[in-house]
Amino acid sequence: MDSSTATSLWDELVGTQAAPDVWVVIATLVAALAVVVPPGLWRISRNAITIAHEGGHGLVALLSGRTLTGIRLHSDTSGLTVSRGKPYGLGMILTAAAGYTAPPLLGLGGAALLAAGRTTLLLWLATALLLALLVMIRNAYGALTVVLTGGTFVLVSWLAGPQVQAAFAYAVVWFLLLGGVRPGFELQAKRARGGAGDSDADQLARLTHAPAGVWLFLFHAVSLCSLVGGGRWLLEV
Repeated sequence: MDSSTATSLWDELVGTQAAPDVWVVIATLVAALAVVVPPGLWRISRNAITIAHEGGHGLVALLSGRTLTGIRLHSDTSGLTVSRGKPYGLGMILTAAAGYTAPPLLGLGGAALLAAGRTTLLLWLATALLLALLVMIRNAYGALTVVLTGGTFVLVSWLAGPQVQAAFAYAVVWFLLLGGVRPGFELQAKRARGGAGDSDADQLARLTHAPAGVWLFLFHAVSLCSLVGGGRWLLEV
């Protein structure tokens, strides 16, 4: 790669891109709803939320000084992140709390980038995060899921035109914002039926002695506030 090509790529990365038409923003919102609301499609699309969920656990584990040993993603859309360190304390609490809050917060961050016209930066950052996650995946299904997701971002980033890139980026962010809301309510319903006794909320309850309902409220608050705030940014085109 010569210096002129590198300079051009850098300028594109740090530069701004034009916002899409309003109808594109609305269309991507509808598309995101179409894969989040129907149960059949949600069982498939939820895999992407699991990637963000487990990636959130892993990232915060590293940032809090824990040793991340591996991440597994399963075909039933569940996942497992394993880290080493003290089984108590702030680092463990933050790591446990990061799962359900990661998808909506990623969506909120993505909405902020799109509102600032940073479509290319968003796509490249997402690709870099998926590549970093792939290194820590410890099962074949998880690796396949991350490779397919990351490959889609690479193809769109390198081969698609600006309008397609913008539509893809808006669809992804809408999906994170909307898809980040549903798991908290699913967990609440499962716990009401006596299930999910070892959920993130229950682990946090044991770590902090605050009821699991408090942590469920936190998950709901983060996801709904992210949806409202991020949605406002996306619609201000």
